[in-house]
Amino acid sequence: MSLLTNVMDHSLDDGYAEAAARKKAEGAGGMPRTVRAKLGLAAGLVLAALVVTVGAAQARIAAPTVAKERQELIDRVQRETAAADKLEASVDDLRDDVSARQRAALKNRGGGNDLVGILSGAVAVHGPGVKLVVNDAKEATTGGDGNPRETSGFSDTGRVRDRDMQRVVNGLWESGAEAIAINGQRLTALSAIRAAGDAILVDNRPLVPPYTVLAVGDGQRLSTSFQNSADGLYLHALQQNYGIRTAISTEGDVRLPAAPSVIVRTAQQSTGKGTS
Repeated sequence: MSLLTNVMDHSLDDGYAEAAARKKAEGAGGMPRTVRAKLGLAAGLVLAALVVTVGAAQARIAAPTVAKERQELIDRVQRETAAADKLEASVDDLRDDVSARQRAALKNRGGGNDLVGILSGAVAVHGPGVKLVVNDAKEATTGGDGNPRETSGFSDTGRVRDRDMQRVVNGLWESGAEAIAINGQRLTALSAIRAAGDAILVDNRPLVPPYTVLAVGDGQRLSTSFQNSADGLYLHALQQNYGIRTAISTEGDVRLPAAPSVIVRTAQQSTGKGTS
């Protein structure tokens, strides 16, 4: 108890107490005593106030200029965006024109038979088929803003990848599909399903989950054949092991648009006879 009492009564170290008492006896305090010291302190305070005042004045003067530059940048972005939208619309019009000319050429070459156009994806089609919806798992890793597509890298197995969609499409073709579209994007013999970062691209157009795959064919037979195929079992394994969400149903009539453009730059029709 004596130790605690001593600590409470002498909270300040003896050395500090002695120094404080000596300074008090000498008349030294916290504020300057001489006129020169007081003038120096006043000059420092005036200088600090001057710096703050000048900074505030400069900020007030520069504010309109900054606001003007910001507005100019906004106007420029809006103009460029409008120009890009106009160019994109022009590209879409040109694609439609090219597609129309291709369909007309195919019709003339085929003597009125649209089979070539259907198989090439150059014409819109409809008929019975299946609807397959593939989506990321609910617990798929999300980015900072909650968007599962913002997470970089393919280590997250709860998300659909480009090769998964490739297997789905190939499985449907092998199961008897006559025409296929993903999220309204018609597939052709020249179509490619690839990845760019975390996005799945079909013919360089990004897709957003869920991925809706429409396939024209004998609905029930196509559905059964696909689910029993190696690719259908692969999709089922993704569902069981990684939570990938899938749903398949037969449809009485599915409608697929024509492909935006079918351009062949290298291949040419062979007119010669085969060698024996």
